[in-house]
Amino acid sequence: MPQVFEHRSIIRTTPEQMMAFHEHPKAFQRLTPPPVFIQIHHKNMPSLKDGEVEFTMWMGPVPVRWMARHEPGPIETSFIDRQIKGPLKSWEHQHIFRPTEEGVELIDRITLEHPSGWRGILTRLVFGKIPLRFLFFYRHWRTRLGTQRKTK
Repeated sequence: MPQVFEHRSIIRTTPEQMMAFHEHPKAFQRLTPPPVFIQIHHKNMPSLKDGEVEFTMWMGPVPVRWMARHEPGPIETSFIDRQIKGPLKSWEHQHIFRPTEEGVELIDRITLEHPSGWRGILTRLVFGKIPLRFLFFYRHWRTRLGTQRKTK
């Protein structure tokens, strides 16, 4: 059964700066917390809303191969990455940048489903609620640093 995880923050920036931050060639690496290392194998992405990326997520000595497709999100200033191949039964990540009076509400909404058996036990350790809380706390902190630096 699919599960939904959501993390929200208000960041003092503009939707355009938020999109530009995520379009940067090093954004994926900047948003990945240590000790995880991302190795990109293939990237064909004309924009955040169109393309595919294949990568290995190294968690220490453990490689996790992943392929994701990017597509338009639910609003103009959003995009979705969807797992095509990877460790989970399914993964859809909505990146939503909703304008507010205070700046931009950054919403990360993940809909995921774990595989059955021993693989499901492993994915729950890495993609369970507590690890996702940490991951998106880190990602929002890095996004805040990266976008606010440009507004000064």
